[in-house]
Amino acid sequence: MIKNIIFIFVFLLLLSCGKDPIPKPYGELRLEYPTPKYQKFENNCAYTFEYSNFATISDAKKACWFYLNYPKMKAKIFVTYYPIMNDFNDHIKEAEKMVYEHTIKASSIDTKSFEYPEKKVYGNFYELKGQTASNLQFYITDSTKHFVTAYLYFNSRPKPDSLAPAVNYIKNDMKHLLDTFEWKN
Repeated sequence: MIKNIIFIFVFLLLLSCGKDPIPKPYGELRLEYPTPKYQKFENNCAYTFEYSNFATISDAKKACWFYLNYPKMKAKIFVTYYPIMNDFNDHIKEAEKMVYEHTIKASSIDTKSFEYPEKKVYGNFYELKGQTASNLQFYITDSTKHFVTAYLYFNSRPKPDSLAPAVNYIKNDMKHLLDTFEWKN
């Protein structure tokens, strides 16, 4: 009888041995955003474009400067406009300076040039990867009269993995904005 009890005890002891427990990693929320429906941005400025109904537009500091706000993502795109007055190269340098100031934190900067000659829309689109303050930036110009820049900012610490779904969503919106961008005159 004692042998049976010892045998059962040893058997249960061996059965209970297994792998050491490992703590589970923290999970991130799975963020899903609605399919965007686009609406035309009408204003008194020299340009127009389409933007997602998931965003709202508010005025910024100067005329023809705007914020495209994404309140559920705590993000905003800051859009600025400058008339070109024999200072085209200065505007290009300033736009590129805003991008390359992030080289300290950026793991890479992907630059894509675009042009829509039929609409006189030209520019560069920058995607900054890593822990940068601004993940997406672009400038648009007709190279003679108008210059527009845009910068994406989040109201949170730059955590590339956590922000990736929102950045991808807004990246698609920004590309649509570029595709539909037009000068009024």
